[in-house]
Amino acid sequence: MIDDANSRRTFLTAAAALAATPLAGDAAAQGNGSPPVLAAVNGSEHWTSKRAGNESIRLFLWRKQLATAGPRRGTILFVHGSSVSATPVFDLQISGKPEASTMDWFARLGYDTWCVDCEGYGRSDKSRPVNADVACGADDVAAASDYIMKQNGGQPLMLYGASSGALRAGLFAQRHPDQVARLALDALVWTGEGSPTLAERKKRLAEYRASNRRPIDRAFVHSIFTRDHPGTSDLTVVDAFADAVLALDTSVPTGTYIDMSANLPVVDPEKITAPTLIMRGQWDGIASYQDLANFFAKLPNPDKQLAVMPGIAHTSTRSKNWALVYHLLDGWFSQPAPVYVG
Repeated sequence: MIDDANSRRTFLTAAAALAATPLAGDAAAQGNGSPPVLAAVNGSEHWTSKRAGNESIRLFLWRKQLATAGPRRGTILFVHGSSVSATPVFDLQISGKPEASTMDWFARLGYDTWCVDCEGYGRSDKSRPVNADVACGADDVAAASDYIMKQNGGQPLMLYGASSGALRAGLFAQRHPDQVARLALDALVWTGEGSPTLAERKKRLAEYRASNRRPIDRAFVHSIFTRDHPGTSDLTVVDAFADAVLALDTSVPTGTYIDMSANLPVVDPEKITAPTLIMRGQWDGIASYQDLANFFAKLPNPDKQLAVMPGIAHTSTRSKNWALVYHLLDGWFSQPAPVYVG
């Protein structure tokens, strides 16, 4: 269970860190203009496998947690999207920008944080001749969840998925409700109705169907942050992000693009029983507001929220308004369970 005694350390903690107040360390150093001393976070690599027929596919997991022992507020599994692997999205390291690593930020808030490279991405296996669609990614999340729950004493996970990562996380939650404590779906698409980005993507559907992988380069990575509403992201951060992405992959699977262009819906909201937060950037070109409102209305659990994030397009954690996103997520993941449900 989440430690309710610490459950409300949310935006005040984030704002304090942003104002250069250390979360831990030598307080005396703060009186002489020295940089803040942040609590130490340890990273460790892990590997698990999933079965696909007679094959065993190796999956890479990355864990970040406070170096010091003590109670944790719960376990978060972060799930990446269509065009990038997990660590550039969730553990980007930039000197002087502690917020660049979402995993470090939430580890310092007391969470045990994990991410996984889905099959075909990053350090996970890329050998099978498959396009790694949403269902394949949900299988990867299931394998990761099984592994993580063996490390955390069997506690159900808190999941955050963005873009097609939201589809992967949502389908996993639909299939394995007992393994999900709370769910956050960011930049989700349900039917695709009202999506200008997907309308453009459909024009290249034959190209995506012709190959299991599609190339990516620096210009493409930049386009993720400029296609909907230029100015929402700090492009100096995007440059570092592109370096990290391209160091791991110069091509990525086509399966989620095909699903989002031709096979929607791939997730049934009526079968997602976990408490669910739906997050939409104000200018997201993939997730139309009405599409998400219709999805939200069908979620059966009354413990649910729909949040529109101002000044944000498709990629929220890399936006200039990242602090709003972190506050929203921490508030959701630390929210106490209702005492009365009627």
